[in-house]
Amino acid sequence: AHPAPGFEPQPEPAAQDAAEAAPQHLAVPVADEPEHPSQAAGHDHPEETGVPEGQAPEDSPRPGADQEAPEAAAPGGDGQAAPEDAHSEHPHASYVLRVNGADRPVTDAWIGESLLYVLRERLGLAGAKDGCSQGECGACAVQVDGRLVASCLVPAATAAGSEVRTVEGLATDGEPSDVQRALANCGAVQCGFCVPGMAMTVHDLLEGNHAPSDLETRQALCGNLCRCSGYRGVLEAVREVVAEREANAAAEEARIPHQAPPGAGGVHPHPHGNPHEHPHDGGMA
Repeated sequence: AHPAPGFEPQPEPAAQDAAEAAPQHLAVPVADEPEHPSQAAGHDHPEETGVPEGQAPEDSPRPGADQEAPEAAAPGGDGQAAPEDAHSEHPHASYVLRVNGADRPVTDAWIGESLLYVLRERLGLAGAKDGCSQGECGACAVQVDGRLVASCLVPAATAAGSEVRTVEGLATDGEPSDVQRALANCGAVQCGFCVPGMAMTVHDLLEGNHAPSDLETRQALCGNLCRCSGYRGVLEAVREVVAEREANAAAEEARIPHQAPPGAGGVHPHPHGNPHEHPHDGGMA
């Protein structure tokens, strides 16, 4: 049936309210939505969010977004390095090591560096080797104040003021020591990695024991691990050094004449005391 002229159907009140609340570009009515984003977040007042009414949150300026962060000031000011923090997790220190009779300064070194690392990497003395870093192989053996130590376990800073002797310090005037020559002559030098530590051990042994037995030599070398030499050449080298030193000592003793005590060996004392003394010295007749 056609409606009568001039008659327009009126929408229901609920549908009319939804149509008026919906945006114009939507084709269908939508459910009631909050008029402002702040209401969706549970705010009763839009001004509490800090966003002006009618402006979307994404359009609001972010703190520091359009402002350049100030550049960090140079440490110490005026381009100078900041002083070292005394409470730093990795503090540095400077000290002087006396190595092979010469003072060797060490500057700006981490306080925890081992003596082996400082000798090799900072002072260029590569004779001591890093074999295990646990003090078990003996390849890094050096003397500190005359005592044989594993340099990989000694903090370098604690050796400041002590006398450090490395395998480079065994030579005299550029000539290898008798121990170094004997190790080479007896075939104890193979790959060369362990022999510097063994040379230091043999030197240390002979300084305290001038004629060690094979058993004492083996006991001294028990801390030097070597896969090449078999230790036989080291034992022979120790015997050779002992024999050579005894021969040199005997030759030196024979070269220097002994002074006979008075009255021995046909030497008779002068009956009047000193033969060069004048009897009238002292004003006595």
